[in-house]
Amino acid sequence: MAEPLSKDELLTEAVLEETRDLDRRSTRQVLEAIHGQDVHAVAAVGRVLPAIERAVDVLALVLTGGGRWFNVGAGTSGRIGVLDASEIPPTFGYSADRVQGVMAGGDSALVRAVEGAEDVAEAAMCELADRELLPGDAVVALSASGRTPYALGALEAARQCGARRIAITCDPASPLALAAEVPIAPVVGPEVIAGSTRMKGGLAQKMVLHLLSTTVMVRLGRVEGNLMANLNPASRKLQHRAVRIVMSLANVDEPTARKSLTANEGSVQDAIGLIKSRS
Repeated sequence: MAEPLSKDELLTEAVLEETRDLDRRSTRQVLEAIHGQDVHAVAAVGRVLPAIERAVDVLALVLTGGGRWFNVGAGTSGRIGVLDASEIPPTFGYSADRVQGVMAGGDSALVRAVEGAEDVAEAAMCELADRELLPGDAVVALSASGRTPYALGALEAARQCGARRIAITCDPASPLALAAEVPIAPVVGPEVIAGSTRMKGGLAQKMVLHLLSTTVMVRLGRVEGNLMANLNPASRKLQHRAVRIVMSLANVDEPTARKSLTANEGSVQDAIGLIKSRS
């Protein structure tokens, strides 16, 4: 249970009464407290599946129409957004230009905090202008509190140019949620360490993003059955996976799958197409 909030206090800054004595607990007790609270993030995301469904429809429409999808945020939220965007090309063989992550403070902020970067709304607007944000694009702004100026600036840039606006936040009454066409707001409750939204807040945002990206890619035909039929086999592990996928989808043995992949420069789809054209 959280202590009552004053009218000016952020929902994501609430104090969890159950963990007031966290610093006096054993290692196992701390782990159990954190893990027990993580369950609330899973339940919170489950309650906003209808909003996620609406966002999937928007993003699939944008990408089908040739537009781009930008994940924009600061701190933990920004890093999660960049992470999810960066996984799209190797997993689904989709161009990195089409799904992009935008991080307050730039690339250096991915590995080291850039203090104050999140407080400048105009910086997000300038970054999206530099990337030539267009009416056919979509901006997904991420902020656990829903009050981060950088994220708000991203939605304002989208509003001004007519791009689609989606928000991922942990406060449904926040300015970010209110500024979005499609607000996705899982309410995870107070953090084990008050205000540390890299915990349940970050977990919920990560869950929402991989639900969005995976489902959109399925909708766009980038998956066959439940296999990565468009993956980019850029590592040894992925090369082995590509062989297994070709074997499964084309119903051939390993040597045939490898030979076809080699002939098609590692393209799973082309390898399958070649085999089927000869059968």
